[in-house]
Amino acid sequence: MKIAVGLPAYNEEKNIASIITKLEKISDTIIVCNDGSSDLTGKIASKMGAVTINHEKNLGYGAAICSLFLKAKDLDVDVLVTFDADGQHDVLDIQKVIDPIVEKKADLVIGSRFLHSSQDNIPSYRKTGIQIITKLTNTSLKEKIKDSQSGFRAYSKEVLSKITPSDRGMGVSSEILIKASNNDFRITEIPINISYEGDTSTHHPISHGTAVTLSTLKFISIEHPLKFYGLPGIIFLTLGVFFTIWTLQLFSETREIVTNVALIGVGSLIFGIMLTMSAIILFSVVSVIREK
Repeated sequence: MKIAVGLPAYNEEKNIASIITKLEKISDTIIVCNDGSSDLTGKIASKMGAVTINHEKNLGYGAAICSLFLKAKDLDVDVLVTFDADGQHDVLDIQKVIDPIVEKKADLVIGSRFLHSSQDNIPSYRKTGIQIITKLTNTSLKEKIKDSQSGFRAYSKEVLSKITPSDRGMGVSSEILIKASNNDFRITEIPINISYEGDTSTHHPISHGTAVTLSTLKFISIEHPLKFYGLPGIIFLTLGVFFTIWTLQLFSETREIVTNVALIGVGSLIFGIMLTMSAIILFSVVSVIREK
């Protein structure tokens, strides 16, 4: 099988050479997406023989992953492994992540940080954030997973042919999982080792977590509009009807309109109608696009 290892890289000149050297022992095809680095990341990768994609400016992690997907399809690889260029991941774990695809047991394999004792090394704030985002992502997956944000993954040729990531930011990890689940691809997780020595993150944890959460919500709303908008719409409609009836009962008894109760009733009805209509319209649009 033709196996490629893809590295999204941004200002990783201090790590890229050593990682490529280690990867050369495992894979003949190494793809580096130099995402607008201001250092020598791209030149080093190119001189070391890696297939190098250069973004003129920094477009984001998701854009880098998309470029790796497209290049892997162009090269007609059987398996693409995405591997962080910041030194967190262990090259020795690559074979473990590839095996389920080679053995036809899975289509997408996640190198999970939460199936191994190394999870104890994950900073608590990061662990909590990952778990929250994973629970949110799981609401749209047919099979629940432990680590939705791991960048260490393996994708089969079938997944590469059916999925083209669109999110430019860190939300791409959830986007791919949601699309893979909707396409009935088999997703599995393999425990990996992870190192958090030194400063391996270029993103502020709060801004990073907020961006990923918003992006995940966006894809959930697109893929499951009836659940995302419809259920809250029904809840608000129910509340609106309840408070409207209560307002009418109070009026019949006192001949006075209780403003607070009436406003809650009217506001809930309007909001519920808006959410329900949004669910129906978005569901219809998504259905038409999928049919085409």
